[in-house]
Amino acid sequence: MSFSLWCDFIQKDFLENEFKDLVDSGLIQGATSNPSIFAQSLKTPAYADSIRALKGAKQKDIYESLAIADIQRAAQILKPLWEKNNANGFVSIEIDPFLSDNASKSIDEGLRLFRHINMPNVMIKVPATHAGYEVMSVLAQKGVSVNATLIFTPYQAKECASALQSGFKDSKENPQGVISVFVSRFDRMLDSTLPTNLHLQTGIINAMDCYEVIENYDEKNIRTLFASTGMKDKNYSQSYYVENLILPHSVNTAPLDAIRAYEKSLNKAQTSLIDSKTRLDFWHNLKECGVVYDNVAKRLLDEGLESFKQSFEELLKTL
Repeated sequence: MSFSLWCDFIQKDFLENEFKDLVDSGLIQGATSNPSIFAQSLKTPAYADSIRALKGAKQKDIYESLAIADIQRAAQILKPLWEKNNANGFVSIEIDPFLSDNASKSIDEGLRLFRHINMPNVMIKVPATHAGYEVMSVLAQKGVSVNATLIFTPYQAKECASALQSGFKDSKENPQGVISVFVSRFDRMLDSTLPTNLHLQTGIINAMDCYEVIENYDEKNIRTLFASTGMKDKNYSQSYYVENLILPHSVNTAPLDAIRAYEKSLNKAQTSLIDSKTRLDFWHNLKECGVVYDNVAKRLLDEGLESFKQSFEELLKTL
């Protein structure tokens, strides 16, 4: 299966206009969301009337009503893609990030959201925590497609792939899974401390390490999804991370600026996987610079979880 590009953005007006155009043109084949995206989207005027109509309800119920409506609409637009090939045409929604360490409540919420949305081309996003691995496996076993998120290490990638594969074996349905490896956050954290010749490489090389682990499972229903692929450095193309991770049997979910830049770019050739020796040499050089990989990865995971919790909490306070 070839490379797929998904859109990392959901917003009511956008879905009826540019999103439909991007899907119809064949440029994107799916969509993702997260608490931070919804926190920004729900501040826009497009939701004002709906929020007023729901006043008096619990904050989380208001959020879910609005988010589910958007996810259902995105799923409707994408469904023809899913019907052609059920590896694409998906849209993702994340379970409450405050449940990330509670497997049983996360499973209940994931199943409830999936049934409420009632669209076959929806993925439930589950953070790659210790509890999350159990959640992924149970949801997959029950026929729910899963987006495993906040992956920063090959160890997490392996645990996610094992959990999904275990669930798929016992499923009577044909669910799909993507394992979302976060890319640019490594570079944003480390590059200011590294020599120039090592800049903008850590995220890509780490992503390729994770991709290789996932591909070694040889599971057609599990793909690597490269996430956090926006470029903040104005000296580089917005589509830098997309262009450098065009790998077979993978997905890249990108922000709108990166998608627009990729559309204009002439560099859409399949990326060569950096060989294992080159990757090992790079990690050795990073270690020589004083970087402790495990500490960096743990900090990124902790910050990612906390960021989603903060966004979710701020979102609810505005409703």
